Amino acid sequence: MNRAALTDLILAAKRRKKLSWAKIAAKVGRAPTWTTAALLGQMTMSQSEAEAAANILGLGKEAVDLLQIVPYRGSLPTTVPTDPLIYRFYELIQVYGTTWKELIHEEFGDGIMSAIDFDMTLERQPDPKGDRVKIVMSGKFLQYKKY
Repeated sequence: MNRAALTDLILAAKRRKKLSWAKIAAKVGRAPTWTTAALLGQMTMSQSEAEAAANILGLGKEAVDLLQIVPYRGSLPTTVPTDPLIYRFYELIQVYGTTWKELIHEEFGDGIMSAIDFDMTLERQPDPKGDRVKIVMSGKFLQYKKY
């Protein structure tokens, strides 16, 4: 089995058992965003995290082993994504990417926001005109080194 096949098994088990990402994350002992990313193949789980995930999902030892391997990150194709929800994030980058870059550089200097030392939360925000999606991202600022 490879990591892509394991992701398919995880998604099938989640559906079959009618589990939420939040419930799986509670068993794993991590935040739902991190746990979801790990189970979709973007993070490395410890042995105890992998065992907890495999247990709740009904997966075997091979799954536990694969969940502990450092992944090849970046699961999207290099072309423009066609999934409507994922495309909207691409659209956000297209529209606001240069703005975020300018504002971050103005505030912090020449560097980047880390996706390694990074936190993210996602929540539903009730609104009379239709519920809103609230995503808060927090990444450590990494200054470019001069040498």
